[in-house]
Amino acid sequence: MDFELSEEQWHIKRLVREFAESEIRPHVMEWDEAQHFPRELISKLGELGLLGVIFPEEYGGAGMGPVEYALVIEELARVDPSVALSVAAHVGLCAKHIDLAGNEEQKRKYLVPLARGEKLGAWGLTEPSSGSDAAHMSTTAVKQNGQWVLNGSKNFTTHGSYADIYVILASTDKARGAKGVSAFIVERGTPGLTPGRKENKLGMRASDTASVILEDCRLPEENLLGEVNRGFIDALQVLDGGRITIGALAVGLAQGALEVAARYAKERVAFGRPIAEFQAIQWKLADMATQVEAARLLTLRAAHLAGEGKPVKKAASMAKLFASEMAVRVAEEAIQIHGGYGYVKDYPPEKYWRDAKLLTIGEGTSEIQRLIIARELLKEVDGY
Repeated sequence: MDFELSEEQWHIKRLVREFAESEIRPHVMEWDEAQHFPRELISKLGELGLLGVIFPEEYGGAGMGPVEYALVIEELARVDPSVALSVAAHVGLCAKHIDLAGNEEQKRKYLVPLARGEKLGAWGLTEPSSGSDAAHMSTTAVKQNGQWVLNGSKNFTTHGSYADIYVILASTDKARGAKGVSAFIVERGTPGLTPGRKENKLGMRASDTASVILEDCRLPEENLLGEVNRGFIDALQVLDGGRITIGALAVGLAQGALEVAARYAKERVAFGRPIAEFQAIQWKLADMATQVEAARLLTLRAAHLAGEGKPVKKAASMAKLFASEMAVRVAEEAIQIHGGYGYVKDYPPEKYWRDAKLLTIGEGTSEIQRLIIARELLKEVDGY
């Protein structure tokens, strides 16, 4: 069993770290305070090949795998989790769904510009009345005169205000529940699609989150993504990969929080000594580092399984559950090590903590992850 990254993977880590340090870090608090979505970064990330890392070269991608993608997300999140979240939604949800279920024409038309960073993607699943119970969505798609007509709304949609290409999940046969949901590609400017209210969030404030309203939104038949009534089935596969991504995001966030806490502990003097010399602080840092590394191994294992084409449902949920809850704990300990300074915006820990909490909610709450893990575990028990 090899735990070492390849030279190519180390190169990706270095490339993304240098980009994040030079292009993102100087603006982190400015973007957070203003809730500014840095759209200009998308094209720059595309130029580096980071938005197509997991897609085939023939569709504008780099032809790499889930491990490399996890490394990209981790390094972005180490500096600004908001930017990492935007990349994750663009790549791992919208573009990935098109890659998974799209036909050749759809991939050429939509996946290529997404992978190159020429277009921005959004993925609409969650609704005001259906979150974890997404199979019971209210948004409908009805076939009329050779067109699909969509009505309903989505909320908590990353890039809801700015996206050029939306993948929207809608019910096409309510009697079939989850097995009656289909996916559709909707382009910005399509009559009937309107970005709604932008959310004023606790954290991840530089990542745009808004509602999307669909009122008699008419689409040609060819905008159906995948087969009729298989949209939710495909979405579950997309979410399995997305949970690995959230695990990587949590690892990067926690790594960033650990680094600033360790650096501050070496600089802060109390009772005539740097507080890093006190056992109480050393033990905190030791526990934080151990938890980060454990989450990293869980996440990279899940990514490796995905790259091998093996089942990842349980591994992905384990990575997402442990890493997201770990990130909250580590960010909170970083605040504690900073003392009063950890509670003010002049220092990084409070932002890491605000950003971390979303990771226990988005792409399936911690409670849902525990349900998934338990169900998969019990399936493995003979006779259950």
